[in-house]
Amino acid sequence: MSIGQQGLTPPLRGIRVLDLGRHLAGPTCAMWLGDLGADVIKIENPEQGEDGRSSGPPFFNGESAFFLSANRNKRSLALDIKRPEGQEIFRRLAEAADVVVENFRPGVMDALGIGYAAMAERNPRIIYCSISGYGADGPLAERPGLDQIIQGTSGLMSVTGFEGSPPVRVGIPIADLLTGLFGAYGILAALQARERTGRGQVVNTSLLESMVGMLSFQAVRYLNGGGVPPPAGNHHPINAPYGVYRTRDGYITLGATGDKRWRTFCHLLGAPEWIDDPRFATNGARHENRYVLAEVIEEKLGAHTSDEWEQIFNANGIPCGPIYAMDQALEHPQVRHRQMVVERDHPTMGTVRLLGLPVKLSQTPGVVDRVPPLLGQHTDEILREIGFGDADLTRLRELKVIR
Repeated sequence: MSIGQQGLTPPLRGIRVLDLGRHLAGPTCAMWLGDLGADVIKIENPEQGEDGRSSGPPFFNGESAFFLSANRNKRSLALDIKRPEGQEIFRRLAEAADVVVENFRPGVMDALGIGYAAMAERNPRIIYCSISGYGADGPLAERPGLDQIIQGTSGLMSVTGFEGSPPVRVGIPIADLLTGLFGAYGILAALQARERTGRGQVVNTSLLESMVGMLSFQAVRYLNGGGVPPPAGNHHPINAPYGVYRTRDGYITLGATGDKRWRTFCHLLGAPEWIDDPRFATNGARHENRYVLAEVIEEKLGAHTSDEWEQIFNANGIPCGPIYAMDQALEHPQVRHRQMVVERDHPTMGTVRLLGLPVKLSQTPGVVDRVPPLLGQHTDEILREIGFGDADLTRLRELKVIR
């Protein structure tokens, strides 16, 4: 089936999500669900909207790139949940909803009277995803958490960058994005559990837990007596040669890992003597001597351009790739073929280009069918769906409960 095949029902069609997320982790979580067909209602402050709308620059016709990145496939309801009238509207919405996503600090939703316990009394099937910086409880539960702060606290920055250099952040808000993904992962599991039990539940995740959970073999290495791992720079922490290397006209990444690839790699570089060199005889030896190895590899790589080496290595089973800037990556034919960039009509921007869906389902594919909404764009539409009439909407607007 073509990945562009249309007309098939997305897997979460019929699931309604109330998105109270702010900034990035919560909105991203709800967006993943919207990509799979859920009806995501983004509930925003009527005065200035969700915080991500003002994050920037850049802005495009008043629309923040930050907001555009995390809010496709949603409808916007401008509702003041700090007002009693707004809280009651939220409760009515929750009675017919399947999921709530929020990333306020622990306790805020309960203080507003719209936490899980209150919502579950009205709707026992509700699934309530709460995302925080440090976790739902514990000594740091009340502390606000931002992406870069958590990159440092989690240990991620300690293994990013070069030995002897200052710690380095990852170039995207990786803690926010992965926490949103883990939140969606938990919600999908809770939806499946609800099919058996008939009841919803709380899904908790946090930036700290998500990033610690992603430390992978570096964490297991430490936990079992392997010592505190240092930053690995552009070379792999345990395998060699596996890293970034200079060619005649630039750089490539390559991974000649494993003895079979290593032997092939040596012959391709015209250096078969390396195979029997005791400094490089095993993966452990190659990694221990990785800096010396990198020097002699780069001497050989000076014979050709990056493009030429990419062709040579991949044709012989050695994984190799270029190091692209953002424009080169997003305009690449493979990226475009896999529909990772999509164009849609936007009410103020004209044509907006957004990222596509990284997961494709053959029978129930997701789709980008809504661009990130304008503030309050769907307020009247959504409230009419739960029984509000024109007079009600006029009164609520006059009270500035909605926009």
